[in-house]
Amino acid sequence: MTAPSSSASFPTTRLRRNRLNHWCREMLAEHRLHPSDLILPLFIQEGSNTETPILSMPDVSRITLDILVKKAKSAKQLGIPAIALFPVVDVKLKSPYGDEALFPDNLVCRAIREVKNAVPDIGIITDVALDPYTSHGQDGVVENGKVMNDITVDILCKQAIVQAKAGCDIVAPSDMMDGRIGAIRKALDHEHLSDTSILAYSAKYVSHHYGPFRDAVDSKKLLGAADKREYQMDTANSDEAIREIALDINEGADMVMVKPGISYLDIVYRAATSFPVPVLAYQVSGEYAMVKAAAANGWIDGDQVMMEQLLSFKRAGARAILTYAALDIAGKIA
Repeated sequence: MTAPSSSASFPTTRLRRNRLNHWCREMLAEHRLHPSDLILPLFIQEGSNTETPILSMPDVSRITLDILVKKAKSAKQLGIPAIALFPVVDVKLKSPYGDEALFPDNLVCRAIREVKNAVPDIGIITDVALDPYTSHGQDGVVENGKVMNDITVDILCKQAIVQAKAGCDIVAPSDMMDGRIGAIRKALDHEHLSDTSILAYSAKYVSHHYGPFRDAVDSKKLLGAADKREYQMDTANSDEAIREIALDINEGADMVMVKPGISYLDIVYRAATSFPVPVLAYQVSGEYAMVKAAAANGWIDGDQVMMEQLLSFKRAGARAILTYAALDIAGKIA
């Protein structure tokens, strides 16, 4: 028996028949959003029982570790498999080399231990980069106005080891230094931390969508008029992204990230169809904030647009999505 021809035309072919009823649309949906597709990024700060709202990110706050534990419990109950931690470091602890990143009792390491003690079966992803810790706001060591690649990689390896020893499940280098994935993998294995996964921010673009995030971690004023163009990717390039991803996979990345998300769905699709490793996408702070701002003005249905954007990541091939709306969306799905 031969397959029926797909070239039949109207009036024989009427695609609207499959859209007439809700049950039929549900039955034939090609992609679905599930809480297990979502990762919840959280901004952590020192103190106790305190939430500090981030004005440029509606409904998102910096939170102390006691509240972090509650958020982790809520995420787990809703079916969200993992959280991603981003520290807000006191300016007095910042330095040119980001030394605070290497202390085993720093904010991130204490957060990992507290969450693992309270919610042992939720995944914890930690950011491996120096920008929250440097006094200049760059992701690496700066000498003579230039971000130094190899010196920075050495420090990132030590940062990854500290986080892994604290109990994180996945280290996520977001710095975009060359060679850091291979170096971190080798360093982790040398310390008998071979079970710690690496999520490589392989295609991280020098985007203007990061503004609210820099407000959240308090790095915008430190960065000043400087930018990160010498190490983050040019927004005009796509083939280069595929090359970056291939290099990181060859160096030992277990999964890769495309960031930002909505403006780079073509990169998500190319990566997902080109490589056998999981591809993740990040609905970054600016993308999230734009939806929230438009909804607050009554211009769009914020919940529906948020759901539509997240579903577009899955349609493009993303295996998981970092989104600040994870708790809200997971609750609505449930």
